[in-house]
Amino acid sequence: MNKIYLDNAATTPLDPEVITTMLEVMKNTYGNPSAVHAIGRQARVVVEEARKKVASFIHAAPAEVFFTSGGTEANNMVLRSAVKDLGVNHIITSPIEHHAVIDTAELIHQQNNVLLSLVKLDGSGSVDLVHLEEILATHTDKKTLVSLMHANNEIGNLLPLKKVAQLCKKYGVYFHSDTVQTMGHYTFDVRDLDIDFLTCSAHKFHGPKGVGFLFVNQNVQLKPIITGGAQERNMRAGTENIYGIVGLAKAMEIAYQHLDEHQKYIQELKTYLIEKLEQNIAGISFNGNPKGDSLYTVLNVLFPNSEMDEMLLFNFDIEGVCVSGGSACSSGSNTGSHVLRAINADMNKPSIRFSFSKYNTKEELDYTMNLIKNWFTGSSKN
Repeated sequence: MNKIYLDNAATTPLDPEVITTMLEVMKNTYGNPSAVHAIGRQARVVVEEARKKVASFIHAAPAEVFFTSGGTEANNMVLRSAVKDLGVNHIITSPIEHHAVIDTAELIHQQNNVLLSLVKLDGSGSVDLVHLEEILATHTDKKTLVSLMHANNEIGNLLPLKKVAQLCKKYGVYFHSDTVQTMGHYTFDVRDLDIDFLTCSAHKFHGPKGVGFLFVNQNVQLKPIITGGAQERNMRAGTENIYGIVGLAKAMEIAYQHLDEHQKYIQELKTYLIEKLEQNIAGISFNGNPKGDSLYTVLNVLFPNSEMDEMLLFNFDIEGVCVSGGSACSSGSNTGSHVLRAINADMNKPSIRFSFSKYNTKEELDYTMNLIKNWFTGSSKN
């Protein structure tokens, strides 16, 4: 069997239609969008058409969408610019945010005398909204930014975006959500949400790496953190990544054309693997809340201890199954998952993240399950 790719939360394969669209632009649109001649204007048209398309999918105005190199840059733009331009002196976030948020917030706290508050989590790792309101009510004298991800990239827990947005409006604070794991997988209406900032990476929904976007509500005015040019309406200097931008827009178009179909199909895969694991592996459990309000593409499994604890991830790789032991964004770290530590997961047992896409099949899960049964029970029968 070919490699089985179950690490889609780290990155997804490019959709063939996206490749075709990008290649067409690579062949025919080589101008610099900032140039005033015809070839430059042609490139500018391509970029702006992509911007309009992206904006339409989240019900934003095109002028509210700024293309970036991905979610990490977009998250940095929000946090750093909020302090620099909006006068924010208090950041509220959670201990299970992506490093692009939690590390940046910690650095801002250390360097800028900005108060940093971490909201508590419940037993499954979901944000405690009662505690969030307590923090907001305690610090009404501060200019505050709340930064909470829509879905956790390791355990899949979903944040009730609308409730948090309403809470932020009640206390007159800014709200940013890292939607890197959910853009292209759920619908967004920024007008209905009444949110200030959203961030996105194209490679999480079968688009290219190295491109994403930041949504900034038209009522908020930020200045660039990357200077040296007037691109992106003076918000981000540097010649636009035309091919990536077009790929992002095409990937979003495909995602939202088939959203209901893909949601149903991928959720069935996740449920199928949960059921197979529970039926066949004694002592199995799950990190997060996979049967509750959870991202349908992510399943984090806490395996029972065995003689192969240290080698479990390696053995999956040897057998041709690509999975993650946590967040692949920080691979190479030997400190363990900050998310699993924050939710008080048993760090003495191996945790494996399986993450799914429209390209996965039940046959691939059966093959993977057969390996697991053989390792933990000595049986490879279906």
